[in-house]
Amino acid sequence: MKELEILNKIKARIEETLRDIPFLSISSTIAETYPLGIQPDLQFELVAGNKSRKIIVEVKSIGEPRPARSAIQQLREYLNQIENAYGMVAAPYISEYTARLCKENGIGYVDLAGNFLLSFDQLYIDRKNYPNPIVEKRQVRSIFNPKSSRILRVMLNCPRRSWRVQELATEANVSLGLVSKIKDRLLDLEYVREENRNIFISRPDALLDKWADNYSFRKNKIYDSFSPDGPKQAEKRLAEYCEQREIPYALSLFSGAVLVSPFTRYTRGFAYVGGEIPKLVESLELKEVSSGPNFTILEPYDEGVFYGSRKIQDIEVVSDIQLYLDLVGFKGRGEESAKYLLEQRIKPQW
Repeated sequence: MKELEILNKIKARIEETLRDIPFLSISSTIAETYPLGIQPDLQFELVAGNKSRKIIVEVKSIGEPRPARSAIQQLREYLNQIENAYGMVAAPYISEYTARLCKENGIGYVDLAGNFLLSFDQLYIDRKNYPNPIVEKRQVRSIFNPKSSRILRVMLNCPRRSWRVQELATEANVSLGLVSKIKDRLLDLEYVREENRNIFISRPDALLDKWADNYSFRKNKIYDSFSPDGPKQAEKRLAEYCEQREIPYALSLFSGAVLVSPFTRYTRGFAYVGGEIPKLVESLELKEVSSGPNFTILEPYDEGVFYGSRKIQDIEVVSDIQLYLDLVGFKGRGEESAKYLLEQRIKPQW
């Protein structure tokens, strides 16, 4: 959306919301210029009983935390100069985290989804949990695209390390331009911070949660099969086959979880394989099935799934981050294993 379109829609949203309240009257004005060059994006006069208040609105094209903090600071400067005023941040969508930032700073907010906070004197209006518009979802999901997610893997696997853009590009095997673009998105979302051109991950928990919401192991190509020898023997034979031929592979889901969690039991194995899957299936005498598989081979949607893989008990296993992502979306026992992995292995690294 263009800026003028956002501005007009925000204005209409505020008027529509406040005019639904019978004891309020509202009039909109063209934002006047105050001393020191202050000129709010939008200004309203709100009357409740015999009291009136100016509503000063700062409009942003995106409602992510970093732009919102800038808007909050701008509103504070306005409120220091404008008497009897209350500030609001406006954007196409205000996330829960951004809403909390506004509330903590005594600032209201409004978005086009319907989320709305206005709180001063005896007046309190709070509308929340309206869903995110599709356009904003697409913008957030862009950081979880295959190549973009390689950058996240690197940072989440080394959460205490600082990175330069060039180092991240080399380590993640992506372009400098992509790292710069994703860095800006992560800064806007306040998942990372930047000091002296060094990038640090600042909210690994929120970033991993958001990634899990936008991920499923079913993004990979799935080969379900049945091994008469059972999953454990199939894993061993697969590892030998791949290592002899220098084919990248790594166990995941319950096959990986059993090697990092002493409590995991499983009847179905899972492994990523980087190539020659039809030949592998034939060589291991696996029978492809449409139901009741006990061994599943995953053809990776991106080579990044192998980043951070390590040997446990002489067999390659995906990183804890990849293992968590695969498990958390597998309902039931997968979620239980993911929770153990998060609490016992991933969080201690933060």
